[in-house]
Amino acid sequence: FKEMVTEASHYMFIATKKRAFFRNVTILLPMEWTPRNYTKPRTERYDKANVIIAEPFMKYGDDPYTLQYGGCGEEGRYIHFTPNFLLNDKLLSAYGPRGRVFVHEWAHLRWGVFDEYNDEKPFYISGKKTIEATRCSTDITGAEGVLSCQGNSCTVEKCDTDSSTGLYKGDCLFFPDKIQSTPLSIMYLQSLSSVDEFCDAKSHNTEAPNMQNRMCNYKSTWEVIIGSEDFKDTQPSVISSPPPPPTFTILQSRDRVICLVLDVSGSMSSSNRINRARQAAELFLLQIIEMGSYVGIVQFQSVATVNVELTQIDSTETRYDLAKKLPLKANGGTNICSGVEKGFEVIKKRDGSTQGYEIILLTDGEDSGMKSCFIKVKESGSIIHTIALGPNAEKELEQLANMTGGLQFAAQDKLVANELIDAFTGISSGTGDLSQQSVQLESAGLNVAAHNWFNGTVSIDRTVGNDTFFVVTWESIIPEIYLWNPSGTLYKNKNFTEDTTLRVGRLQIPGTAQTGDWIYSLLSPSNQVLTMTVTSRAADRNIAPVTVHAQMNRGTSEQPNLMMVYAEVSQGFLPVLGVKVTAIIEPQSGNSITLSLLDNGSGADTVNNDGIYSKFFMPQNTGRHSLKVRVQGKETTTRLAIRRKNRSMYIPGYQENGQIKLNPLKPPVSDDGLQADLGNFSRTASGGAFIVSDVSSLPYPPSKINDLEAIIQEETVFLSWTAPGDDLDQGQAERYEIRMSENLLQLRDNFTSASIVNTSILTPQLAGSRENFSFIPKNLTIENGTIIFFAVRAFDNSSLHSDTSNIAQAAMISFPSEDPSDGGNEGPANGVSISVIVIAVVAAVTVLCIIISASLCVITKKKQSR
Repeated sequence: FKEMVTEASHYMFIATKKRAFFRNVTILLPMEWTPRNYTKPRTERYDKANVIIAEPFMKYGDDPYTLQYGGCGEEGRYIHFTPNFLLNDKLLSAYGPRGRVFVHEWAHLRWGVFDEYNDEKPFYISGKKTIEATRCSTDITGAEGVLSCQGNSCTVEKCDTDSSTGLYKGDCLFFPDKIQSTPLSIMYLQSLSSVDEFCDAKSHNTEAPNMQNRMCNYKSTWEVIIGSEDFKDTQPSVISSPPPPPTFTILQSRDRVICLVLDVSGSMSSSNRINRARQAAELFLLQIIEMGSYVGIVQFQSVATVNVELTQIDSTETRYDLAKKLPLKANGGTNICSGVEKGFEVIKKRDGSTQGYEIILLTDGEDSGMKSCFIKVKESGSIIHTIALGPNAEKELEQLANMTGGLQFAAQDKLVANELIDAFTGISSGTGDLSQQSVQLESAGLNVAAHNWFNGTVSIDRTVGNDTFFVVTWESIIPEIYLWNPSGTLYKNKNFTEDTTLRVGRLQIPGTAQTGDWIYSLLSPSNQVLTMTVTSRAADRNIAPVTVHAQMNRGTSEQPNLMMVYAEVSQGFLPVLGVKVTAIIEPQSGNSITLSLLDNGSGADTVNNDGIYSKFFMPQNTGRHSLKVRVQGKETTTRLAIRRKNRSMYIPGYQENGQIKLNPLKPPVSDDGLQADLGNFSRTASGGAFIVSDVSSLPYPPSKINDLEAIIQEETVFLSWTAPGDDLDQGQAERYEIRMSENLLQLRDNFTSASIVNTSILTPQLAGSRENFSFIPKNLTIENGTIIFFAVRAFDNSSLHSDTSNIAQAAMISFPSEDPSDGGNEGPANGVSISVIVIAVVAAVTVLCIIISASLCVITKKKQSR
């Protein structure tokens, strides 16, 4: 890894035109590795890493990729390299030097640019009416061919042309020349030795149907990069020598040490907060925190006291002993700093340092003196997770989380939302060891009238089932509990451990819980709020459970920046597709907001079928908001995606000296059994808290259409896209404006000057629906060689319009069908590129025509003379 980053630093210095290199790099090692007196981490955590090195789940290949949530220019989440990619030198021929690959992925992660190739559309018809490989720049030369393999032996055959599209059929590939004269471009093919630049405005290929053009409005990668915060107002270095190598710091994770710092001031006695805090903290101690961790408990009001010194969780009995020490009474004032400083004293007793250890701070009060300990917090090197309870919790509370890399949560006094329990279940170790982390399967609440039922279903799949708990809470009177497992076995109140003081009933399923649908029904004897929370752990240490990671695109909303909800559903590193994802946002005041998140590549969603489900959020109230995401997977619809997008391209081979030389074949990837292994499943995850500082008084326009596609069949143009909404990606737009041009840049730069298409018969559908529209262009004859570009805008009922969509190309290019008796499909495998063959054939035909014409002229003249 050090070698890769050192190589990348020098390569990036060249690629950024002497503007950037890596100076300091921190490597965090797992706790399980043999200790070698490495430095203890401060706020560095596995789940906060820029780069993750880990085995792929289910052997789906070694493609380096970057997980990107947002749009053009927005930072990604992480880069994933496999150990095999770092250790197997045989992969270098296909991906190129590792340092170059690192820079390709770093550009994804840091600067939010996208790939300039496209596996789904590897070729397109250019404005010159020739077939071009999707690439940047077009100066990259090469040959086309189809791999024909038997076992591990492959040959390259000629690509056939589809007469209806003018493009190559099937699995035609582009084999670039090994030796190139162009230095462009890193986001297309960093493996070429000549490539050391990003495409800029002059060299950028705007015609290529790739993600960079679609997501960045046809801007080049260098235009996006140079416009980032990293390079604003910067100039190239005047030093001609290469930059110094990076300095590496190696850290190693230690035992998890955490202290609960709980507010017991007088305001905690209102709205049953002290009891709810105890319910949630007890659930954390009994079900969430990992075995082997060290835990202490501090309570504070005007002063702070230690309830429990650091204690290692080594048994179930220890968990229950800790839970008994949680605070019961509330009185006095609020001094947050006293609680935090007492928490430091507790965790410091582990090894004399607070560095890398955690505090969970829960408070509902205001404290004007809170800033007095900010410096001490920064110097501590500890991680502080904050939970703001109620509407009056200190406004600066989140600053403690932000400055220490902690999580932040908010919980209001609405019991039905179950926010306080969600907050504690959302505080995982962040070590990346999913087999040890608790997974929340259900978190639901309902205000139930007397003698009415609260019903629900929890689906337990094969990836979880160990250490499974069903937890019921109530406000006043114990409900009648009925819980059926998939086999029909009934669990009732007598099977639950009930705490009437705390108003909690808990059932732990022995062994591994049965897979399938568990049905619960709670009968309430009075008007009260009932909740059900279900947690579990992985059924098999070697099989990653399905997990959900929920978040907002930013922690604070500020106009005109739009807010988006993201939920990543995955099994290990594999995206989980075809599930129902619902986000519930609870504002500080007002009603909860429910959003259906989609993974269709439209609206707020960047890439379709990548396991990241998204939606725009349009706030209606200011103040703190909390996010929760519910996921329901069905065996009949759920599936796993094999590979991530936004990745370094695997090159099957290169053309060198007129011959195509193949790289080793990519290992086959099989998804056999993956769908069946999931089955029905339920997940619920907290996405933490965020703050809305202002609310727009203006309506929102429809969201931009990013997936417009166009084809021509005979004289008819067929367009399709995903419908936006009246407001961003919600509701139903009023109308569409479609324009076409034979000049792509006219649509991009001057949309309204292009020819308009009659859409009077086209009525927009609900957001997320698939739109299909066909028409015969007027004043335009479609014939062989016709190339037209299309773009669309959506309007709402206030005449606000979306940004111009991506630009779709439709071409009518046909080639003469080939003679089936031409002796076979000898293509570039014999060392001659297809382009050379085509030129030779055309030249031969031309010469033949000249000879025939000359002969006819001679014969005609002889006849005339007679």
